[in-house]
Amino acid sequence: MSDEAIERESMEFDVVIVGAGPAGLCAAIRLKQLDAQNGTETSVVVVEKGSEVGAHILSGAVVDPKALDELIPDWKEQGCPLETEVTDEKFLLMGPAGSLQLPLFVMPGMVKNHGCYIASMGNVCRWLAEKAEGMGVEIYPMMAASNYLKRDDGSVKGVIVGEVGIGRDGEKKDSYEPGMELNGKYVLIAEGVRGSLGKQLIAEFNLDADSEPQKYGIGIKELWKVPDGNFKPGLVQHTFGWPLNNATGGGSFCYHFGDNYVSIGFVVHLNYKNPYLSPYQEFQRFKHHPDVLRYLEGGERVAYGARAITEGGFQSVPKLTFPGGALIGCSAGFVNLPRIKGNHNAMKTGMMGAEAAYDAVQAGRQGDELVAYTEKYNSSWVYDELKKVRNAKPLWSNLGTVAGGIALTGMDLWINTLTGGWSPFGTLRHGKNDAQSTEPASEHQPITYPKPDGVISFDRLTNVAFSFTNHEEDQPVHLTLKEASVPVNVNLPVYAGPSQRYCPAGVYEFVEENGASKFQINAQNCVHCKTCDIKDPSQNIVWKTPEGAGGPNYPNM
Repeated sequence: MSDEAIERESMEFDVVIVGAGPAGLCAAIRLKQLDAQNGTETSVVVVEKGSEVGAHILSGAVVDPKALDELIPDWKEQGCPLETEVTDEKFLLMGPAGSLQLPLFVMPGMVKNHGCYIASMGNVCRWLAEKAEGMGVEIYPMMAASNYLKRDDGSVKGVIVGEVGIGRDGEKKDSYEPGMELNGKYVLIAEGVRGSLGKQLIAEFNLDADSEPQKYGIGIKELWKVPDGNFKPGLVQHTFGWPLNNATGGGSFCYHFGDNYVSIGFVVHLNYKNPYLSPYQEFQRFKHHPDVLRYLEGGERVAYGARAITEGGFQSVPKLTFPGGALIGCSAGFVNLPRIKGNHNAMKTGMMGAEAAYDAVQAGRQGDELVAYTEKYNSSWVYDELKKVRNAKPLWSNLGTVAGGIALTGMDLWINTLTGGWSPFGTLRHGKNDAQSTEPASEHQPITYPKPDGVISFDRLTNVAFSFTNHEEDQPVHLTLKEASVPVNVNLPVYAGPSQRYCPAGVYEFVEENGASKFQINAQNCVHCKTCDIKDPSQNIVWKTPEGAGGPNYPNM
């Protein structure tokens, strides 16, 4: 039975926003600000699949407050939890036992962190949600948007939320609820990286026809509480190099903030070639480096999580609008890779999308394309910022960390800064997606990783417990396969079964059963990072939205 054929209750709004992250919440607040300025009444609803606002928010995070300065100029006085201003920063090129500190004076101003704040973005989103609700926005957590609905003319009219009670066998249980239709004159998609509805809308409306393939990284993070002697409030440390080789892109972050918290994380670009590489285990051995260990010794890991990051930048941003709505925030991909920041751009694009939707609603329109949003983006500081760094990712990918990621990218950023966006390289292309970058196992050697010590480094399942992940077990597995035979018949013999290594939560295993290999999916472990949907070399895994409230429950992350 199609979703359209199931009878559901429906609610009508002017604007429906999918996702209570920084983009979605800033969009909601901006709509209500415009109401207050103009004496209008725009009905706005935000739906969030996490158990609460912030439950699924995972970010470093060093936050540039420029978008927040525009949206809520007195955010400090209102108590926004941007807790710790950056007071010191280091960029290190790591070797196995030591490091070389890169001088700050040679770096373009755009990559420095002065004027920025270290924070938990989950807590920032919780604060934004309070502001939005206080202005009249309806926010519904635990409401997964499982599909979108269309009008007769093909435009998007709303989303289906809150469908629960389907068993693992696909049959409706006694507890089945069909969910509700939330319909709007416009629908803003703010699901974050590789969101399931965003992915479908990009494909259906061919939004990426004129853009380069999106590129991604996997960010793996732990939150530590450390002793006073190890804590350097306001310190931001970024590293390149070891334990990754020169041909594998990535790096780390280490941020000191709040009440003796150290946010430690590791990013691996998902265009890596060697299928034996395990981003999770690279992170665990990285923490034993003396320039990292000095901050963690004697401390306690209190939370863990992982999330994909958009890295394609300027040339990978798809068309932003479709009939009836738009992509905002990381649903479109506005991360500035050299700055290692995207929250400010997500906030600003949410605000711009909201302004376009507000004007359309007030003009009596619905279901058309919000072309004003695209126009606003094209003339915005988000566009200018991403244009200046557009060659960082392809230079890094093609020439390696030292020559491409540091030397030539640094030169290109200086030239772009001084010329207002001109580059001697023009605009370089990415060429292929991250799944296509994976090479056969026969071209690589297996990697032997050290055993975790249980003090500084941990096995995956132990760490997953610190993501506080949970799913209703009797529901359809949300990690689906286009062809059930591909993992064993293709991915295992050709690529040595990379899903058992690229997943940071131990979701995928190859087990022996009656003398044969069997592909096992432990969906209960899934932290919703989306890496499998991106990196599977056969593009056979499709991540679908599980029941609302499932997944991680990140505290202070």
